[in-house]
Amino acid sequence: MKSTNVYCDNMERLRQELHAADAVVIGAGSGLSTSAGFTYTGERFEKYFDDFIQKYGFRDMYSGGFYPFETLEEHWAYWSRYIYINRYMDAPNPVYQNLLELVRNKGYFVLTTNVDHCFQKAGFDKDRLFYTQGDYGLWQCSKPCHNKTYDNETVIRKMFAEQKDMKIPGELVPRCPVCGAPMSMNLRADNTFVEDEGWHDAAGRYEDFIRSHEGLRVLYLELGVGGNTPGIIKYPFWQMTYENPKAVYVCVNLGQAFVPKEIEERSICVDGDIEETLECL
Repeated sequence: MKSTNVYCDNMERLRQELHAADAVVIGAGSGLSTSAGFTYTGERFEKYFDDFIQKYGFRDMYSGGFYPFETLEEHWAYWSRYIYINRYMDAPNPVYQNLLELVRNKGYFVLTTNVDHCFQKAGFDKDRLFYTQGDYGLWQCSKPCHNKTYDNETVIRKMFAEQKDMKIPGELVPRCPVCGAPMSMNLRADNTFVEDEGWHDAAGRYEDFIRSHEGLRVLYLELGVGGNTPGIIKYPFWQMTYENPKAVYVCVNLGQAFVPKEIEERSICVDGDIEETLECL
C-alpha cells in the first residue's frame, strides 16, 4: 500500500511539474526503446536470427553484432537484419508517440544515446534531437578516411531481401566511395566513430537550448538510462539540476530509479515501466 501511494504521489507531482516547466529536456536511454518493444533477446531475436543462433550460439542480438565473421557477405547478412528490424520497422508499442503528446506544446529538446531513429519516426522535430552515439541508418568509412556519413536504407533493404544461406550477394558489400575500404556502421564503438556535420550541428543546437534556459524552470526528464554511459545524460542532468534552484530532475527506470541526496528534494524517481508511466501521465 505504501509503495502504491508513493507511485501515485509521484505521478501527480510529475504532472504538476510538466505543466509548470518552462522547458523539458528529455534524456533517453535504451530502456525507452525496450519499453517500446525493441527487445534484443527472446522471441524477437529468435524470430529473425534463428540460423545465426543455431550456427554460433548467440544469446542476444547485441553481442552477435561484435562477432568476427569470416566474410563481409556474412557480416552484412547479420547486420542488415539487425538494422532493418531496429531502424526501418516501427516499434510495437506507442511509447514514443505518448511521450511526444506530453511535450508537444512545451519547449523541449531530446538528448539520446539511442540509435534507432524512433524519435523522428514518432514525429519529434528533428531539429530538437541530438543522437550522440550515431544512427543505425547511417554508415561511414571504416578507417575512416573522411568525416562523412551515408544513408543506408536502400542498400539495407536489398541486403535484407536478397540474402541467402546467411550471406548477401557480394556486389552489395558497401565500400567507401573515397578510398575503397569496407564501410562500417556509424555507431560509437571506438575512436573511428565519425562525428559528421549533422552531428556537430545537433550538438550546437542542444548547447544553445541549454544555454538559453539557464535559470528557468527546467524539467530534466530521464527515461531508461542505465549505467553504461552515465556521463552523457545522467551525470550532466544531475549537475544542471544542482546548479539551477528552479530545475527538477525526474528519473523513470524500472529497478534503477535513484538520485543523489544533493538534489533529492527537487527530484522525482519513478521505479516503474516507462510505457505504463507515460500512459498514466
